[in-house]
Amino acid sequence: MTTMTMGKALNAGLRRAMTDDDRVVLMGEDIGTLGGVYRITDGLQAEFGERRVMDTPLAEAGILGTAIGLAYRGYRPVCEIQFDGFVYPAFDQIVSQVAKMHARTHGLVRMPITVRIPVGGGIGAAEHHSESPEAYFAHTAGLRVVSVSNPQDACTMLRQAIASDDPVIFFEPKRRYHVKAEVDDAVALTEAPALGSARIARPGEHVTLITWGGLVGVALDAALAAEDEGTSIEVVDLRSLSPVDYDTVTASVRRTGRVVIAQEGPREASIASEVVAVLTERCFAFLEAAPVRVTGHDIPYPPARLEKHHLPDLDRILYGVDRVLGRVRETGVEVSP
Repeated sequence: MTTMTMGKALNAGLRRAMTDDDRVVLMGEDIGTLGGVYRITDGLQAEFGERRVMDTPLAEAGILGTAIGLAYRGYRPVCEIQFDGFVYPAFDQIVSQVAKMHARTHGLVRMPITVRIPVGGGIGAAEHHSESPEAYFAHTAGLRVVSVSNPQDACTMLRQAIASDDPVIFFEPKRRYHVKAEVDDAVALTEAPALGSARIARPGEHVTLITWGGLVGVALDAALAAEDEGTSIEVVDLRSLSPVDYDTVTASVRRTGRVVIAQEGPREASIASEVVAVLTERCFAFLEAAPVRVTGHDIPYPPARLEKHHLPDLDRILYGVDRVLGRVRETGVEVSP
């Protein structure tokens, strides 16, 4: 076990995957000589060479198109999208080709492509650098979509994604890159939690609080603050956004009877909306209150100076908890917490 940041854990996961399988190749803008804008691939080109860690032009559609060809030839490409808002030029390749190739060929062709995307806000970045595009990809059949929140998951889940024969959209919350924890980068993948599983980040009794990625730390802080007032919050780190581990989630909600779900992305047609819909279907008889969503607002991501008003924080999450506990008088008008 070694203490490392989430960024270093991702680097360790890539190194382990490349060491274990010489079919793994990395592609992206400035990932070689520079080591990536967040230095996630630092040192890997020097260690594995330019044929396995490839600097690409500024052309996301070209990166994914090339990865498709490499996957056809038996390679396992790992594509880095430099920032979340830059993934859209590659959207056609991902949705029209990568996600559909297995079904289109009746199972003869697999697309073991991992698309790494630094995602989300909280770092005061410029326009197109703080997006939350997860709903687009979760809506696309044929893709796995995961989001990590801590160093151990970052290392292990990245190795699992690369080893998977399914294409994986791998979200890395930028605000968590410098979080430190102990990491075992050599853990056997057969012994690790499944790539599609959720985890109970903190057990609790009164309210289930569901989130993922960059908000997991905020949710844990909210649970700690609520404990001082005698409220026990169970925090569920979703980890996998497609497929969702509804067995773990529904078991928690049926036990607590109340659920709050928090996300950075806008509310309309979101991951939170879908999870609430499914939980209402599966847990209706167990619910003591209507589910509450705490989300970003339905606006384009605001300038850096305003993001603190856009992103869910500890106070907004605790307000959502107060709502499901009946501590806030409801007006009948749905207002974002």
